Amino acid sequence: MTIETTVDSAAPATTKSSFRYRYVIVSLLFAAMVVNYVDRQMIGVLKPTLSKELGWRETDYADIVFWFQASYAVSYLFFGRVMDRIGARFGFAIAYAIWQLAHIAHAGASSIASFTAARMALGVGEGGGFPAGIKAVTEWFPKKGRALATGLFNAGTNIGAILTPLIVPFITLTWGWPACFVVTGVVALLWLPVWLLVYRRPQEHPRVTREELAYIQQDPPDPVEKIGWLRLLRVKETWAFALGKFLIDPIWWMFLFWLPDFLNKRHGLNLKTFGPPLVVIYLMSDVGSIGGGWLSSQMMKRGLSTNRARKTAMLICAFCAVPVGFAAFAENLWVAVGIIGLATAAHQGFSANLYTLPGDVFPRAAVGSVVGIGGMLGAFGGMAMAKYAGYVLEKIGTYTPIFVVAASAYLIALTVIHLISPKLSAAKVD
Repeated sequence: MTIETTVDSAAPATTKSSFRYRYVIVSLLFAAMVVNYVDRQMIGVLKPTLSKELGWRETDYADIVFWFQASYAVSYLFFGRVMDRIGARFGFAIAYAIWQLAHIAHAGASSIASFTAARMALGVGEGGGFPAGIKAVTEWFPKKGRALATGLFNAGTNIGAILTPLIVPFITLTWGWPACFVVTGVVALLWLPVWLLVYRRPQEHPRVTREELAYIQQDPPDPVEKIGWLRLLRVKETWAFALGKFLIDPIWWMFLFWLPDFLNKRHGLNLKTFGPPLVVIYLMSDVGSIGGGWLSSQMMKRGLSTNRARKTAMLICAFCAVPVGFAAFAENLWVAVGIIGLATAAHQGFSANLYTLPGDVFPRAAVGSVVGIGGMLGAFGGMAMAKYAGYVLEKIGTYTPIFVVAASAYLIALTVIHLISPKLSAAKVD
């Protein structure tokens, strides 16, 4: 069996190189996640407008979200494998090009069927985003730095969610809602050539010093071998990650696609006024994303095991999500915003640690595939949440049952993860 060397002696070193060039890669991933969530959240921000103009019912909107997540689920699994086969550089480029073209195509949609088709194409492309990001972090960071790096690039999702309610009203009121998809899509395509020019694996990158490469490759070397899906499905650590995703991802999907509607129905906000509350909620999410990753990384630096550090951070986040069960009862807008913002911050902190688990326990050659399996199950959970939310809102007309599910999901997820993998030991894939 061939073993990778810890430090590539052929890697060039130059005084012009940045010792922390890995953070340039994180910055590019951050920018991609900003674009990802502008594209993803736009339909949620436009929901009141589109429902009014196109006559959508609650279940019509839920069906559009459902089919987006169905294609996203399949694509997530597919691209997880692609990242392990061809790498993050070209794998991410392919996924990004697909999702940007699909995003622009929304401008020509005029019916439920055409919106569904555009959203499904978007799901195909966006399904490659997180597998590529996690693959890149695994290539560029040692285990002790991955949670923070994941939290940093994942924070881009919240910036995208902040920008969307700020730019969409202006474009919509000036040129109409189709222009939102065209303007943002064309501008976002500028990221693609930059990624292709900048990204390489660290041992192949001319800007990486020997010192930085030694830092990146400080963990024990992985076997260089292909690991198939069937082998991964027989490993309990795969299911610890995947079931965790299945339980928590639907909550984030719900926040993303239904928060503008909640603010509209419960507090009377509209396209012109729900921008500031959404900005506050997603700024809090950013704090959670970075803080959750930082917390477990700090605990590991102080000597705690990976298992204890990750699960302690996730437990704190899980408790912070509990109050969201009462969000629909809050009469004051900003009280509701604070409760929901705490829950979204908790989700992002929990998620930043959950995303590091494949890199903690699996060889690098399997990380993309494991992330793909987990992302697929997370999207399946999101499909169920879409149907549940549409049914509850159409039949009952209140968000309370939806928020109660959100309040309990994280404690249940952590319990499941711990029962399946109590020690987060290295996965036995041989």
